[in-house]
Amino acid sequence: MMNPEQVQALLEAGIEGAQVSVQGGGSRFDIAVVAEAFDGLSRVRRQQLVYGCINASIADGTIHAVTIQTYTPAEWDKAQRMGLA
Repeated sequence: MMNPEQVQALLEAGIEGAQVSVQGGGSRFDIAVVAEAFDGLSRVRRQQLVYGCINASIADGTIHAVTIQTYTPAEWDKAQRMGLA
């Protein structure tokens, strides 16, 4: 089993400069990542970057299910202004 802080640490280590929020516990997590690294990338490619950081934990069954939201800093600011984040 993992806690949100452990998942957050994996993502912050794997995506340079990322701001990460993780909710949940056990083997199910809701993940939000804000990073410049997502600029210009498709939604699929962004999720691939996130999965790349946690794949070992998914493969060994430590993480069973995730919901992922990804934003560039500009998208995050806009989502907050619109009350979506």
